[in-house]
Amino acid sequence: MSEFLNILTHGRRLKAATKELSVAQLEEVSNKLDKVIAVRREEEAQQRQQEAAKQRKIDELRQAMTEAGIGVEDLVGEATLSATPKTRRKRAPKPPKYAIIDANGERITWTGQGRMPNALKAAIVRGESIDNYLIK
Repeated sequence: MSEFLNILTHGRRLKAATKELSVAQLEEVSNKLDKVIAVRREEEAQQRQQEAAKQRKIDELRQAMTEAGIGVEDLVGEATLSATPKTRRKRAPKPPKYAIIDANGERITWTGQGRMPNALKAAIVRGESIDNYLIK
């Protein structure tokens, strides 16, 4: 919870935070808070009405489906209802595009994606072209 909410919801903290305000200022804050509460109540009432209308529509559709002898399986198919979630396939790794021999004599390859190997980075800093290390 944010510090502001902690102050608003705790009686002593609220009293301490507002002790320097005049009665007129406190009444102004109270009026503004009352307006916020009224707007929030109206929004929640509208949302409840929308949910009730949606539920009535769902009930009507269920009733119509029952009268017509239609089940959910008929609409979406049995395979869809019992299907397991699809697993993501890993993509094949890209072939190396660059190769360099590092200081230890090891061949280091790089696909051109991700972090550039330190040996290749050092060669570019020395002024060499990256095209010199292309794998043909």
